[in-house]
Amino acid sequence: MRRRLLAVGAALLLIGGAAGSAAADAPAGQPARPATASAEVPAGVSAGVAVFDRQTGAFTEQLNTSTRFRSASVVKLLLALDYLWNRGPDYTVPAADRAWLEPMLRASDDDAANAYWSDHGGTAIITRMVSRLGLKDTAPPPTGYEGYWGYTALSARDTVTIYRYLLDSAPGPVRDFVMGNLRQSTRCASDAFDQHFGIAGAFDKPWAVKQGWSGSSYEKGTCGRTRATASTVTRAESAAADVDLTRPALHSTGTVGADDRSIVAVFTLHPVGTSYGKAYTDIGRLTRSLNVPGATRPAGWWYGTWSDHVNVRPAPGTGNSPITQLPAGVEVLVACQARGEVVSVPPYTNEWWAYLPQYNGWISNIYINSPDNKMPDVKDC
Repeated sequence: MRRRLLAVGAALLLIGGAAGSAAADAPAGQPARPATASAEVPAGVSAGVAVFDRQTGAFTEQLNTSTRFRSASVVKLLLALDYLWNRGPDYTVPAADRAWLEPMLRASDDDAANAYWSDHGGTAIITRMVSRLGLKDTAPPPTGYEGYWGYTALSARDTVTIYRYLLDSAPGPVRDFVMGNLRQSTRCASDAFDQHFGIAGAFDKPWAVKQGWSGSSYEKGTCGRTRATASTVTRAESAAADVDLTRPALHSTGTVGADDRSIVAVFTLHPVGTSYGKAYTDIGRLTRSLNVPGATRPAGWWYGTWSDHVNVRPAPGTGNSPITQLPAGVEVLVACQARGEVVSVPPYTNEWWAYLPQYNGWISNIYINSPDNKMPDVKDC
């Protein structure tokens, strides 16, 4: 059955594009973008962007690079470096400390950050790291918010400086420990948010990422097979100094390409009330627009989805437990489609399923923003 009326309804839930539109990316193995600055910031989004090519020693993208954003979990890079700073000469990390450091870096565990912040001086950690790395814009949380490590001020250019230290100046064991963990970033964060947005969604591996998110309008995370109710820290959100503590934030930072060729820092703020799926989509579009030397994109077609708690299945049917659930209304990469179990959302039905390579799973086409049951430009699996 055709779903034209369903597609019209889905358009009300769109995430920044026309219903049924799909953007085919460059084939895998080809450069991600032309060799020109090309940052395309979605409407309503405020962004700070820096892309540094370590091979040429030059920036390929610079947009509001000194603008301060609240760091959210990106600051965990500085917490890890502070811990490692005076552990020479061998920089051995005991098993007991790996037990909290690795989840903090890979899965963005907040409990680990809370404990380290409270036990090692809080704002003094940031003051120490600013001095050690020569950071220009980074500052501790503002007065009245000293307990909130996620309110540390951070900029795109300072983030590049942090990664350049890690890659080019840090002792080998420090570099290997931090970057090794960032290369093992988990899709599902400790708080059940899907954290493979931005860099992790825009480019094929190799990449290493440290992400950040903060927003009272972000619904609870939906990532993973089983989810305990995540503890939510309620934070007062009001403007302080020159750092916006109000608008929802989503940040993607890390390295891309063989030998960590490019350092990428993308900081974004979104209109008040923006959903996580919408912010996830917008930072993805912005990141895909960037000139990132050494990067390649996954082959496929980007499509919007509608509805919330859409299940990603291991096969094109509902007989198996879901792998995970999508953030509501998020844009997804579709590699191909195949017939499977008929899914019904009365009065509509659809037997076609979309394969999502970045999830290694399937969703029913009934949840894809396309005017027909079968996407017209997507190949069969």
